[in-house]
Amino acid sequence: MATGGEFAEVFAEDKRSSSALLDDGRIEELTSGRDRGAGIRVVVGDTTGFAHTADLTEEGLASAARAAAAAARGGGGDTKVVGLSRHDAPSPVTVEQYPEDVAKATKVALLTEADEAARSEGGAISQVMARYADSRRRILVANTEGLLSGDDQVKTLFSVSCVALGDTGMQTGRESIGHTVGFELFDRYDVADLARKAAQRALTKLAARPAPSGAMPVVVGPGGGGVLFHEACGHGLEADLVAKSASVFAGRVGQQVAAPMVTLIDDGTMGGGQWGCFAIDDEGRPAQRNVLIENGVLTDYMWDGLRARKQGRPSSGNGRRQSYQHLPMVRMTNTYIANGDDEPADIIAGTESGVYVAQLGGGQVNTATGDFVFGMTEAYLIENGEITDPLREGNLIGNGPEVLTRIDALGNDFEMGSPGTCGKDGQGVPVGDGTPTLRVTQLTIGGTAA
Repeated sequence: MATGGEFAEVFAEDKRSSSALLDDGRIEELTSGRDRGAGIRVVVGDTTGFAHTADLTEEGLASAARAAAAAARGGGGDTKVVGLSRHDAPSPVTVEQYPEDVAKATKVALLTEADEAARSEGGAISQVMARYADSRRRILVANTEGLLSGDDQVKTLFSVSCVALGDTGMQTGRESIGHTVGFELFDRYDVADLARKAAQRALTKLAARPAPSGAMPVVVGPGGGGVLFHEACGHGLEADLVAKSASVFAGRVGQQVAAPMVTLIDDGTMGGGQWGCFAIDDEGRPAQRNVLIENGVLTDYMWDGLRARKQGRPSSGNGRRQSYQHLPMVRMTNTYIANGDDEPADIIAGTESGVYVAQLGGGQVNTATGDFVFGMTEAYLIENGEITDPLREGNLIGNGPEVLTRIDALGNDFEMGSPGTCGKDGQGVPVGDGTPTLRVTQLTIGGTAA
């Protein structure tokens, strides 16, 4: 602050991680690592200076501070002394068993168990890949507004991918679990069950029909379509994209942007140790539950500290960064559409024909327009109000804001989807998403059926 800074922040991080990969019956990878350091940010007007260092000595931090200040503004200025008082937010989870205390052999045994379970589903399973990963990330944040806060974030992940080989070629199936908890994750979930589900998904697709083409009703299953709303709608509600006029939702607070039954929430405090939860964000603000769209009306955007300060409003707890080497930006946490009142069976029975999407894969989104393309990794035909034949992988094509207005049925069976990593401007952070069963009156399916 001595060179005229208006705001300064120190973010320190100490992260340990380990992972193991089994492929084709062999352990191909067994890694562990530690990364620790600090990032220092200085703000002057609209200019931000940032420096990071792995040297956490007093001199190392001072050198990084001088570099950040010089980047923000050269020249003299008054010294500002700030008294810090510690305020840690309560953690949304309690870790029962830290993964770092578990032997590697125990972790590897989970992979072997999953491999055997997947292959037991049938000889058509030609390949199984299983991955285990855990991390423990401790952070400490201090700034010139007097904030001093910390968090201890533990995450554990397990995934299984299977390949089935048949007359229609190769088909894949995948299942994953991940929570902000310790090794007790495996007291809640059976990796053998997870592996069998992945194998069954691949085997089912061996008999799949080509996906149809054209515009038609689409029913999205619980949890499986959360990534659609994360990508096609959530990013457009991040305040930095709104400020750049790179969002289709810019200037629409208070307007009807979705069907009246739709409420969209971003919640970093979400119980159950969901993948995107934490006690504080990477600017030291407590995680919050933010209602973005309520009964179809856009109520607010997501905010980090820097953009909130410019608007004279509080942060929404959405300032996140990949590591101490990165600047924070506005990011989602756990983003989901809240439960409706409809029975899922009634939604399907009320759909004469269309497609049922149980799971979506990766895709592309233009946040300025909301246009998207997503892969359907598990989908079925709906005929005469019943789910019938499985479909080969095709694309789901549409526009996020239009999808919100075309939802005409919302189930009461909310589920969170698979854990994910959200990429933005070269940074990845862990996020969760979810939905109940819902129906969109019309979406375009990009299939290969004539």
